[in-house]
Amino acid sequence: MQQDWTKLRVFPLAERNSLTRVEDILIDPASEPAAAPERVKACAQAVAAARGRGAAVVLFYGAHLLRNGAALILDEMMANGWITHIATNGAGTIHDWEYAWLGRSTESVEQNVATGTFGSWDETGRNLHLALYAGALRGEGYGVALGRFIAEDGVTLPSPEALERLIREEPRHPLTAARAELLAAGMPSGRVAVDHRWKHASILYHAFRHGVPATVHPGIGYDIIANHPAFNGAVVGRAAGLDFRLLGDTVEGLDGGVVLSVGSAIMAPQVFEKTLSNVNNLRLGADRPIVRDHSIYVVDLQDGGGWDWTQGEPLKTNAAYYLRFCKSFSRMGAPMHYIQSDNVAFVHNLYRELRRLVA
Repeated sequence: MQQDWTKLRVFPLAERNSLTRVEDILIDPASEPAAAPERVKACAQAVAAARGRGAAVVLFYGAHLLRNGAALILDEMMANGWITHIATNGAGTIHDWEYAWLGRSTESVEQNVATGTFGSWDETGRNLHLALYAGALRGEGYGVALGRFIAEDGVTLPSPEALERLIREEPRHPLTAARAELLAAGMPSGRVAVDHRWKHASILYHAFRHGVPATVHPGIGYDIIANHPAFNGAVVGRAAGLDFRLLGDTVEGLDGGVVLSVGSAIMAPQVFEKTLSNVNNLRLGADRPIVRDHSIYVVDLQDGGGWDWTQGEPLKTNAAYYLRFCKSFSRMGAPMHYIQSDNVAFVHNLYRELRRLVA
């Protein structure tokens, strides 16, 4: 018998014991960064050279980069044109929205799973779905839809009558499925105001403001918006599918560019390898060369398995072989440089070094 998860109980987000606050985590870009490896300088030179030739610089990041306070640093980097695309996972969007709306985020997984309340926060699940429903009607993916939702403090949705009319009149329209899902969801129509008092703490907001493509690559059941009676996998899947293609558009311009993967052990290598393969597939089909002359910098706190990844990948008998965030990127047709570093220390030092290079 299938469980009825529309009966899930949810609770006000303000009642949650949130473990992190905007005022405690945000780092001033002008402050002195923590120490990071010397190889950050080579990475900065690669980024500056890529931007000098008009090539893409893609930043994949995990939620901890946001939770550790990097939003204002990335704002500056996007404003200066040093990052041309950002990509994150579903968790990156959860914390992003919660900081922007409540100024607080993060919860105890162990304690709240035991009480059946982990992720069961009404405003988070409801408002992220609201942003995605609205974005679907504009043909927007997850990242742009949520960035716009934060920037514009809410959405304006058509009435049920208008949706019904459009579905009847244009049954084969590309947006018919999105319209039908919104109609079935019973979301409010007209202007739905959601005030985001801490916009400055949102990376997606800054990307939207600067016109930098932002893509989100979630998994069904990975994120706490699945712990809500309003959860709709079709809406999440459509938004993520659009973002996957948007990432492909950016990778098309990656010749001579740079890929930065900061604290994303699973999503970044898995999504990038498929995107790159698709782009190469289309290029070869059009008698064009594959993506080339790019470089890859992978950053994580782990030691990389104690392996020198500039020498290629290790044998399967070596434990380092099973580090996906190193192995997959080492196979992507470009030099892969692994940097063991705290994620914010790396990004802060990268920003500082780019400022020095372009001064």
